[in-house]
Amino acid sequence: MKQLLKSGLLAAVVTLGGTVAPPLAAETLNVTLVAGHPPVFRWVKHASQTFIPAVNAALEGSGYDIRWSEQYGGSLARVGDELEAVEEGLAEIGLVSSLFDPAKLAPQNVTYFTPFVNSDARFVGDMMDRLQMSDPTMKAAWEANGLEYLGGAIGIDDYLLMTNFPVASIADLQGKKIGAPGPAVNWLEGTGAVGVWGNLTTYYNEIKTGVYDGVIVFASAALPGKLHEVAPYITRVGFGAQYAGGIAANKDWFDGLDPVVQKALKEAAALDREAYHEDLDASVVKFLGLMESQGATISAVDQAFRKEWAEGMDNVARTWAERLDADGIDGTGVLKTYMDEMREAGATPVRDWDRE
Repeated sequence: MKQLLKSGLLAAVVTLGGTVAPPLAAETLNVTLVAGHPPVFRWVKHASQTFIPAVNAALEGSGYDIRWSEQYGGSLARVGDELEAVEEGLAEIGLVSSLFDPAKLAPQNVTYFTPFVNSDARFVGDMMDRLQMSDPTMKAAWEANGLEYLGGAIGIDDYLLMTNFPVASIADLQGKKIGAPGPAVNWLEGTGAVGVWGNLTTYYNEIKTGVYDGVIVFASAALPGKLHEVAPYITRVGFGAQYAGGIAANKDWFDGLDPVVQKALKEAAALDREAYHEDLDASVVKFLGLMESQGATISAVDQAFRKEWAEGMDNVARTWAERLDADGIDGTGVLKTYMDEMREAGATPVRDWDRE
């Protein structure tokens, strides 16, 4: 008796003359996973320690397995180039930093144009993960770049100001060069500081060599990056938690996968988000304490300081949204959706960026 075997599926056991034929071997997929940051940063660590094992576990017995090639820390793509690496097929999956692709993933950067809104990284990450799949403008941005968003939101803990000089008032920032990631440079408008685009891979040396006088950064990356050694004054301004990107796949490749593999990838990305944020929440207080024990001086501003900073800024959110509107992208809609969901969840923004 002959039985037709479908490619990629485990063969049914076939009995011929009392002997048992071995099952067909699983189909192996070669998958490259890329990240511009090195594994010392938590979101890359969890890609390796949570996402990949979760995919492998989900595929057990499915007839598929994956041979992974992990390319991190600039080995295949630098920070901000992950999107292009995945879009062009150099990698099947990437930790795509929307923060560093503000032109191609503009709607995804809504959190970075709305500071002083919410400091809960888990909530911001969960909400933004959902919006990538439900908001038509955000979903379209991924698809326009040949990507399928899988999930695994990279929520970033409340941003800090770390400097090589003490900050007692906003006037202390006058003329100082402050590095900031992507659109977070806009947070320095109205302070008198000179904002400079930068990223975690270069901050330490740029402060050490005098290129920057400080940076806007977050505690969970500041300690691994040893930034407190060169910028020992840590000011908790309350800029808020942010969304910096997530896990995305080459869309053509993803669309060609068996649904069982597609499901495994998306479910693993959800598990990655949960594990990452649990790890993140546990680390923030610990890392601040460790930096303080190693010589850093930590201070927190009051609400009056925070309000003065926020009100001294131009309404960068409105400007951003209107610029997207002019380009045929519903920036105003994205801004309103984000702010409405934040307020409905109980957040009290220092400024209602969408209502001015």
